Amino acid sequence: MGEAPSQQELQAAYCWEADDEVSRRPAMTEFRRSLRYHQAQWREANGHPIGSQPIVPRPHGKPARPVGSRLPLAYARETGANFLTANALEAARARTAVTEPHQSFDHQRLWADLLSSSAMAFNLFGDLAADLEFADWAVHRWWPDAPGTVDAVRFAHSPGRFDPAYLNSLRAFDVAFVLDLGDGTRGIVGVDTNYHEWAKPETPKPSNLWRYLEVAERSGVFGPGSTDAVKGRSALAEMWLEHLLLLSMPQHVSGTWRWGRFVVVHPAGNTDVADACARYQALLVDQSTFASVTVEDLLDTPALPTPTVAAFRDRYLPEGASGAAA
Repeated sequence: MGEAPSQQELQAAYCWEADDEVSRRPAMTEFRRSLRYHQAQWREANGHPIGSQPIVPRPHGKPARPVGSRLPLAYARETGANFLTANALEAARARTAVTEPHQSFDHQRLWADLLSSSAMAFNLFGDLAADLEFADWAVHRWWPDAPGTVDAVRFAHSPGRFDPAYLNSLRAFDVAFVLDLGDGTRGIVGVDTNYHEWAKPETPKPSNLWRYLEVAERSGVFGPGSTDAVKGRSALAEMWLEHLLLLSMPQHVSGTWRWGRFVVVHPAGNTDVADACARYQALLVDQSTFASVTVEDLLDTPALPTPTVAAFRDRYLPEGASGAAA
């Protein structure tokens, strides 16, 4: 990125957060701090009030402290200020009005946290949810080999949480483009959006590891011994589990799903996620079901309305963000 804000600047903007530090990775720490600072500047420039930690202050708890990259929840819900377009806001309201079985969905962060990658997903793809013909055109500009026609755009979606016929887990896609393949079967592009995230090590649930390995083996996409790198605690665990959710769909006994691809989307400056994608891709002998793409590349492809692209760049991509050091 460009020159990172100083500690004094971050503190003045209520953006000095211990959580932004990534141990032994100063470039990633600076990237995360710069994104938070940029969101605070965007909030102030647009006249939105400052939010807090916790997002909803407790009446009899410790005093809340201001956080520059957040909005007050009541204000955020009333105004929809975390969403850049009418279509993004409508898609968010439609999604939060329904509950998928066993879903785990942080409504507070979606509305009030300006760093929320879930909100970013609505801002990036909300226009497509409003017009399926437009969505089909955009998806095939981004992924020309995707078969069929887009007939649904779903946010925070899983085909079946805790369903043993899928992955028997709570994993979900931030966005799912469902494809009609014309013969009664479906395809899917399942998207994971990242913004401020880093490749935090996780451990797959030991009691469900047998199912994860079963799906991996049946898929045929992993090289010999590759799952040894992800079945324990690793920075690739989350990516593996979400890819496995995608891979479980063509294996489903119903035969509904005939084609799928899992796509990780991230800013070019998020070198942590970019590096994780490269390391994960190296585990695959068949890369047709996995891809990564930068937000900048999606925006550079003329697939979204020009006003949306301009507003998105202003909101999410500080000048020089693609130049973060590794």
